[in-house]
Amino acid sequence: MKRLFIILAAALTLSACSDSSNKQAADTAQKTLTISAPSGEYKNDPYHSSLSFSVTHIGLANYVMRFTDFSAVLQLDADKPADSTIELTINPASITTDFDGDYKSTHKQSPFSTWDEDLAQSPKFLNAGEHPEIRFASTRVMPNKDGTLNVTGDLTLLGQTHPVTLTAHLVGDVEKHPFFGFGALGFSASGTFKRSQFGMTHLTQPPLVGDDVTVSFEGEFHQVVESAAQ
Repeated sequence: MKRLFIILAAALTLSACSDSSNKQAADTAQKTLTISAPSGEYKNDPYHSSLSFSVTHIGLANYVMRFTDFSAVLQLDADKPADSTIELTINPASITTDFDGDYKSTHKQSPFSTWDEDLAQSPKFLNAGEHPEIRFASTRVMPNKDGTLNVTGDLTLLGQTHPVTLTAHLVGDVEKHPFFGFGALGFSASGTFKRSQFGMTHLTQPPLVGDDVTVSFEGEFHQVVESAAQ
């Protein structure tokens, strides 16, 4: 019995040390990211933001597409970035591929006029008529020792919601925007998820188009203040 108590005490001590070590590591990571922009609500500047994604095409190259209509709202805690949140809303009908080939001659049975329209509206792809919005809402932000952030959130696509983790890093930040005077900062973020998890399996078997989707976001965020409207 005495030996059992000793083992339990040792286990509790190790657990406490582990918790303390994890907290210390998180605190250290928190301190490696210093943000000058003030805490508050921020929205992305649509003229200095981009959202693209890519999949492999017949195993030869990464095929890159982008969305032109999206918005992001950041609730920034500058002193404790882990308490920050972000929500991203995307219009799937705004997908663009810059494909200017003769789509109709190669897709004679298609009811669509362009490749972009096919990707946006086809039930095999984004099905924007049935699902007019794609959303990402963060659920956890974890600072890393290298100053990056692991942003885990719920991605809602084609009516299904699954967790996705992005890695973000602060590109730059200022307490006052040089032209407007309010807080501003910019982030790069990227991550990967499987489209089949959301029910989009067209052309994955045989693998003509890859299952893994790589997302890349570049965004400049402006603080939401009364003066911003002016």
